[in-house]
Amino acid sequence: MDNQGIYVGLDIGTTSIKVIVAEAVQGQMNVIGVGSQRSEGVSRGVIVDIDKAVAVIQAAVAQAEDKANIKIDRVVAGIPANMLQIEQVSGMIAVGEENKEISDNDVRSVAAAALVRNLPPERETLSLVPTEFIVDGFDDIKDPRGMLGVRLEMRGIMLTVPKTVIHNTKKAIEKAGLRVGGLVISPLAIGRLALTDGEQDFGTVLIDMGGGQSTAAVIHDRKLKFTSVDQEGGEYITKDISVVLNTSFTDAEKLKREYGNADSLATSEEETFPVTVVGKHEPAMISEKYLSEIIEARVAQIFKRLKRALDAVNALELPGGVVITGGTTALPGVTELAQDIFDRPVKGFIPDDMGLRHPSFTEGLALIKYAAQMTDIEMLVSSVLPTPFMVDGAQIPSSSPSPAPQKQPEQTAASEGRRLVKRKPDKQTEKTEPKEPSALRRFFGNFFE
Repeated sequence: MDNQGIYVGLDIGTTSIKVIVAEAVQGQMNVIGVGSQRSEGVSRGVIVDIDKAVAVIQAAVAQAEDKANIKIDRVVAGIPANMLQIEQVSGMIAVGEENKEISDNDVRSVAAAALVRNLPPERETLSLVPTEFIVDGFDDIKDPRGMLGVRLEMRGIMLTVPKTVIHNTKKAIEKAGLRVGGLVISPLAIGRLALTDGEQDFGTVLIDMGGGQSTAAVIHDRKLKFTSVDQEGGEYITKDISVVLNTSFTDAEKLKREYGNADSLATSEEETFPVTVVGKHEPAMISEKYLSEIIEARVAQIFKRLKRALDAVNALELPGGVVITGGTTALPGVTELAQDIFDRPVKGFIPDDMGLRHPSFTEGLALIKYAAQMTDIEMLVSSVLPTPFMVDGAQIPSSSPSPAPQKQPEQTAASEGRRLVKRKPDKQTEKTEPKEPSALRRFFGNFFE
């Protein structure tokens, strides 16, 4: 990671909205502020009431600003994988003169050519991830700028989502007085943070269990190949506890956090605790095992549905096994239950950053690390998208010609620092400013190619 600057990640979840501020310095990402508020106006990872979501975003941003002592200007936000479509695309352009070097504009042009698709009117392209460039037949090129060529091709992966999801997210961010620094499909960002290099290369199933839904994603060759969303998460566990034990939602959530375990075999009938029952004056005594059986039934149901979707594409045959993260995985016994159901090695991921050592912070941290690790080429390709990533407050120019790149990393746009925030001025001078043959081969050969 060589991009210097301050980055802000906005995780709009069903149960909480989190803002994480971090500063990238000399290859290190240091978290300097965190804001977290109980979510409102969000259902199953999607904003359904913009005004309510705006109020919570503003509160979380204010909390992060106070802790980091900065004024937040722009954020990188996550987009859930609901109704995500993944498509391999390619584009080709004629560079022109024989002795002309490939420029930034040529990269933009070939990326735009790869996006020429008849999308349904209700869908929008969220991301275009380049996998390789081909110059006059020479393939596997990561950065073609400065090379001589007559024909330039690009192959990549295009991710499209419903327009309403993108619109509601952008609208809420803008109404909160912020600017959109970038939008990232959540599993793509989380994969880069939670998986090792080997797991990303050889193939791994990544499961993110949130409050409103659970998402399984397949990462292979460092690409997002498949996603499946189950419309149940941690909130449904709490609702089950509330209904079965006839207690309030608040008390059920407290029981889940303090006594919950997703593995009933690891609990005891002798261990009991009091539960406030609606309509009764005296609390009822409930065993730890009984509570665990309620939790285990719902978590097992979620895992079994995800397993059916993953089995359909032979994803569980990948050598990387299964990695789970997200707030719901903080429950004891979730990893053990997942291993029983998926019959594969399962490990949990928890961020190791100070103050963020809880799986519920995975997405917020993943967003800022994704933005900080973007290369110049990825930024150029993103500039042709409806919602491009931003550099120093402005979109990468798409009209004026760009000179051939100089081989001086300290002079590149990426290393100048993609600041998503401003330092707070002194209070005396502060002014109000507007915010701006094998089964594995069949899996990849038949399904993805």
